[in-house]
Amino acid sequence: MSDALTMVGRCLRLTTRNLEAMMTALLLPVLLMILFVYLFGGAIQTGTDYVTYVVPGVILLCAGYASATTALTVSQDMRGGIIDRFRSMDISGVAVLTGHVAASVVRNAASTLLVLGVALLIGFRPEAGVLPWLGAAGIVLAFVLAITWLAATVGLLASSPESAGGFIFFVAFLPYPSSAFVPIDTMPGWIQAFAEHQPVTPVTETLRGLLLGMPVGNNPWWALAWCAAITVVAMALSTVLFQRRTR
Repeated sequence: MSDALTMVGRCLRLTTRNLEAMMTALLLPVLLMILFVYLFGGAIQTGTDYVTYVVPGVILLCAGYASATTALTVSQDMRGGIIDRFRSMDISGVAVLTGHVAASVVRNAASTLLVLGVALLIGFRPEAGVLPWLGAAGIVLAFVLAITWLAATVGLLASSPESAGGFIFFVAFLPYPSSAFVPIDTMPGWIQAFAEHQPVTPVTETLRGLLLGMPVGNNPWWALAWCAAITVVAMALSTVLFQRRTR
């Protein structure tokens, strides 16, 4: 636990020292919110104000992007020689990876609060009580943990930080073929099949239902199942990969 807390502090300090990356992580949610609401919102019919529909999708898009950058930071650690120093001090791989994951959670908490703040300023009016808000926070946290651990795995597999950066593009693209920005029934049939059976859709629908006081159906169970499966598999793989790469 002591090693893990030390690694968490290290990763948070690295985040604050990289001003360009930190500003991107904070400004990107604001720019995306404005882009979708004011440029695309007038042309997209969802049966409600578009800002009401799109906020959950923007939250998950930004959360996925910020979480995916863990692949880059893990790959940089593996290539930079710092891991050899950590191993000489008998710091476990789990502690090192936990530091990256915890820093990702903190970054995502800041960007999510910023997204909600901007959304409220431009017309988003959630109808959630205390318990739905807690449930929404839990769903976002589960999604962040799943993507972050998967990103850590990719960072360990990548041959260079540049190749690890490709994972960021993949995660940033994933919300588009889902219900995050447009209703699935407006998509071509072959895309609908994928959109209905990928993890972002149940997470989005759960978040949207909780924040807007709408029925959520089985979406929370599917969302938690997807997140739990990804997290467990990614944690196991990343632990094994770290041990093999640091022998």
